[in-house]
Amino acid sequence: MHDQLASLLRVFPPETAHRIGIRALQMGLGPRQRAADPAILATELAGLKLPNPVGIAAGFDKNAEAPDPLLAAGFGFVECGAVTPRAQDGKPRPRVFRLEEDRAVINRMGFPNEGLDQFESRLAARTGKSGIVGVNLGANLDSEDRSGDYAICLERLRELAQFFTVNVSSPNTPGLRNLQSRESLDELFTRVNAVRSSAPVLLKIAPDITDNDVADVVGVIQDHKVDGLIVSNTTIARPETLGSAHAGEQGGLSGPPVFERSTELVRLFRQAAGPELAIIGVGGVSDADTAYAKIRAGANAIQLYTALVYRGPGLVQEIKRGLVERLQADGFASVSEAVGAG
Repeated sequence: MHDQLASLLRVFPPETAHRIGIRALQMGLGPRQRAADPAILATELAGLKLPNPVGIAAGFDKNAEAPDPLLAAGFGFVECGAVTPRAQDGKPRPRVFRLEEDRAVINRMGFPNEGLDQFESRLAARTGKSGIVGVNLGANLDSEDRSGDYAICLERLRELAQFFTVNVSSPNTPGLRNLQSRESLDELFTRVNAVRSSAPVLLKIAPDITDNDVADVVGVIQDHKVDGLIVSNTTIARPETLGSAHAGEQGGLSGPPVFERSTELVRLFRQAAGPELAIIGVGGVSDADTAYAKIRAGANAIQLYTALVYRGPGLVQEIKRGLVERLQADGFASVSEAVGAG
């Protein structure tokens, strides 16, 4: 049924379909998980207790409009945002393109969102509710102080969410990825740490960094006591295998074409950082096999988004069932035992 729903929504332009999906969730029309997750799926991420390791990535619920319906649908955690201090429209439309043949998406959104005030009031309204909700922090397109934007958002929201992600890896805010250099990250996290609470802070990186950059990123994380990494954002690369007419559009590519590189980076970061660093694997997760591969490569938890465009919200239950089967078949008693086992 959920595959049929996804097919129906793909009749509409991508942003229209997305808006309909958010409204349906707000109206209680989304799927609801009735029973608790099997104990084998329970895990920890940077000290946060998750009922299962399957999260929804930032970009789906940009304005924190539907975190609780998403949790009710069976996600183990939800990341809202990206939020920027001031509301902004983002890049001109059209800016989202489905690559149907590749089950992929290219977007050049540029962090469109309603701004910090709206975001803060929605998170404040869910105070006291259960479930792990995180916030993806961004910078305004026209900002003259990008590091300051992250600090402003974090300071306002620090008591209202369970984790925060510093997103310096979107390809759609000009110059933003320059913040991934060691020197820039040092300055950024000095400012972020000055305003943070006890909630974990993660860094989201691009799949387009080189293998040699891994050691620098790990060094910054250790120096500034960053709690974890999200590996990875969308890619500006265009694999030769792409078959869609939209393959040449500018923006970040997501979905199966990103799977191999993002999973390899999970493995490299796990090897470089050791067992303690929290790593969320994202990029091309579309079924239980790809989710399990990320975990075995070193991810404590995984996120998905693009696959929902093609498979619908029922996919989360399918992935969780498949993870239980694979963990049991390999003799693991928990998700954490399988982390890095590959």
